[in-house]
Amino acid sequence: MNKNDLGRELIMIRLNDKQLLNMMILEILREYTDKNHRLEQNEIIDLLDKNYNVSCSRKTLYNNLQVLKNAGYEISTNGRLGGTCLLSRQLDDSELYLLIDSVLFSKTLSHKQAKTLIGKLESMGSRYFHKNVSHVCNLPAMQHSDNEQVMENLDVVNDAISCHRKIRFLYNSYGTDFKMYPKRGKPDVVNPYRIVANNGHFYLIGNYDKYDNVCHLRIDKMTQVQKMDAPVKPMKEVSGLENGLFLPKHMAEHLYMFSGNSVPVIMRTHTYMMDDLIDWFGKDFSIVSKSDDLMEIRVIVNEMAMFYWALQYGTEVEVKSPERLREKIRSAVNAMVEKYN
Repeated sequence: MNKNDLGRELIMIRLNDKQLLNMMILEILREYTDKNHRLEQNEIIDLLDKNYNVSCSRKTLYNNLQVLKNAGYEISTNGRLGGTCLLSRQLDDSELYLLIDSVLFSKTLSHKQAKTLIGKLESMGSRYFHKNVSHVCNLPAMQHSDNEQVMENLDVVNDAISCHRKIRFLYNSYGTDFKMYPKRGKPDVVNPYRIVANNGHFYLIGNYDKYDNVCHLRIDKMTQVQKMDAPVKPMKEVSGLENGLFLPKHMAEHLYMFSGNSVPVIMRTHTYMMDDLIDWFGKDFSIVSKSDDLMEIRVIVNEMAMFYWALQYGTEVEVKSPERLREKIRSAVNAMVEKYN
């Protein structure tokens, strides 16, 4: 008996444990099949030999496929297409596409982290799925974070939130050389409450320890994040969070993740703006009056966010109240007119 034959015999002895053979068959089905691509039994046997140096009879293969089906795996062994395939996966192709696109367009992850994560997601599909993810080759052109610590930051912040502990970190901003530098000479201390995703970035909703209002901080702009031993300040002691944090309402009121309190705003706009209004504010606004194609709405929103939103939709909306916000918008518009005259 030569060396290869001996190795094959040893493998066959180990395969008396059916679980090992089941794992090999399942891996082949995961990689080489999906609902549109099937393998005949002889093809599976050939792949077992090629990939694992394992001999398997048709009867053994049939029995092991039955074991896998009885274990809950959705394996088709007949049908009008013939052949065998794995029908169900942890994530189907459409779900994998969605997740890969989310990573691809994430501004929070670094290029390296995005590429690694996309590779892991790709490995969850069949080899036919891999061929269809051609847009991933454009990854270098996407806008990604320069901060390699983002994933580690998320872990530390999540841990601190779970343990109800404060965090310490350096908060950074970009210089004209396109590099990030600390905004202040010493670390910030913040009470962390929740992490949210908005406009391609992860934000921490929290409270600066020395203030009593809510703050929103980009996690990709944090470096040297540390969990402290000190317990967090209770939410009820933070202005705006006295009754807890209801995320849908909070996110609708803080369009651009500005900090500060929310105020009631009355604005006049066109009825064709309903899609845009719901996209930005959800359904948490009321129509005060309506005539023809014009309407007045009332919405509770962060005042600074509303200022920038009104400028963005300047020709389509008119803020009626509060008067201080209306005056602020008027001053900004006049300043813009001066610049373009």
